[in-house]
Amino acid sequence: MQQRQELVYFDRYAGELKPEGIYGEKPLRWAYETGLGRFCLEAAIKQRWFSGLYGKWADCGCSAKEVLPFIEHFGLDTDEFLNATESYQTFNEFFFRRLRPEARPVADEPGNACFPADGRQLVIRDLSEATAIYAKNQNFELSALLGDPSLAERFSNGTAVISRLCPTDYHRFHYPLAGSPGGPRLINGPLYSVNPIALARNISYLWQNKRRITQISDSAAGDYLFLEIGATNVGSIVDTSNHKSPVATGEEKGYFKFGGSMVMTLFQAGRFSPAADLIEQSANGVELYTRFGDFMGKVS
Repeated sequence: MQQRQELVYFDRYAGELKPEGIYGEKPLRWAYETGLGRFCLEAAIKQRWFSGLYGKWADCGCSAKEVLPFIEHFGLDTDEFLNATESYQTFNEFFFRRLRPEARPVADEPGNACFPADGRQLVIRDLSEATAIYAKNQNFELSALLGDPSLAERFSNGTAVISRLCPTDYHRFHYPLAGSPGGPRLINGPLYSVNPIALARNISYLWQNKRRITQISDSAAGDYLFLEIGATNVGSIVDTSNHKSPVATGEEKGYFKFGGSMVMTLFQAGRFSPAADLIEQSANGVELYTRFGDFMGKVS
């Protein structure tokens, strides 16, 4: 039997590779790596009603008893929390918690773009040549992802930063660059996992899953796109920005309720130069762990 590959990421702050502690790893591997699991995946797990049931549990008062064990098991830094741990009445309240502003300073100097979320980051420097994302020989279908061939043509040679949020991460997401956002466009779909265990099997989950697309204009990089991609057990995607315009770099855009999830930032060709460590680790097929607000790259 082939040995299962351990998931690792490169921690920008520690300067080293670390193993990923996966919340619910056993059921995740069962669903995507076994025959019976894949049958259940297609029949139930990917369906929105399945995640809806999980979301109802996370909104129930009985779920609050899971908050402290979760914090202790994954070693979360409670000093970052804006509110006391005992104040959370449900698991979801804890999950989309706010942090103290000083816990996530924003790299908003002129010409900078910041990471929009805590998580494991990967850059695709040229979307027209993306054939080895999460697994070799899987083409990245931009037109399917955006659901708009003309928009895909505008960004076809552009750059994308994929920010993958694990259940242990801070789950609010923010504008990586100042500009004037339009209203989000919703594309409904199923809710597959966006963990590399799942994406290594089929990267098309990214453009099958439920997602929202927002175009931001009048930025230092011209027009750019911001996508929120749902995933298994994501209760919902909540918009907190009220579509106001303009917005500042690092301003909150919204949050995910319970579950792992993903956001993507797409720039047109020649408008974004990624941070050196993001380029290096992505070239090695390794995600880079960074936090919201930190330097993502230069724009022009």
